[in-house]
Amino acid sequence: MKKKLAAKVKRSDAKPNKTKSGKTNNGRVVKMGAPVKAKPSPAQDPRYPQAVENYQAGLKAMQERKFEKAKSLFQKVMSSGVRELADRAAVHLNTCNQHMARTATVFKTPEEHYDYAVSLMNIGDYVTAREHLDKILKQSPQADYAWYGVSVLDCLTGHFEAALKGLAEAIRLNPNNRYQARNDSDFQNLSDDPRFTELIYPEIDEAPKTSDSASGTRR
Repeated sequence: MKKKLAAKVKRSDAKPNKTKSGKTNNGRVVKMGAPVKAKPSPAQDPRYPQAVENYQAGLKAMQERKFEKAKSLFQKVMSSGVRELADRAAVHLNTCNQHMARTATVFKTPEEHYDYAVSLMNIGDYVTAREHLDKILKQSPQADYAWYGVSVLDCLTGHFEAALKGLAEAIRLNPNNRYQARNDSDFQNLSDDPRFTELIYPEIDEAPKTSDSASGTRR
């Protein structure tokens, strides 16, 4: 039998299609995006540490119901440009404004303002009461009743050194505060302190004078 010759494979002279950069085989253009740069970490921003410090201080002030102080701190965070904290600070700032709007009260006289501060002390809101007493003293530094109220508040909250100083100033401005303190049960935590006793029962410095000259006798 004769062997069949293997068929020769004809090679085409056509060059193979090469895929050009940016195009697919079907002719569609593929857009090549710019390389993605890694975003810097917020901690790498030099403004970040100060913004964090102000943010944390603002939260603490809110917990202590010092809304004016917290508002100022949150405003600093928002103006820092640190977006990660600015958005959250804006929420807390709104909360501060709401609380301040509720407690904003116009007082006709410092005495009326003092009565309001005392009412806060009576319900145990010592933090807000102190804020109002501080405002009274800032506006009227010679208000003896405000110094007396601060002294009472310091005694109730365990700040005995400050309570003694405040009471001493109240008595200096108005000696009648000495007699009021004698019967004030809010000072019971200081009743055993000799310094408190000296304030409300001062020693009499001037002793009765006696004549040194003896009466002469006539002979």
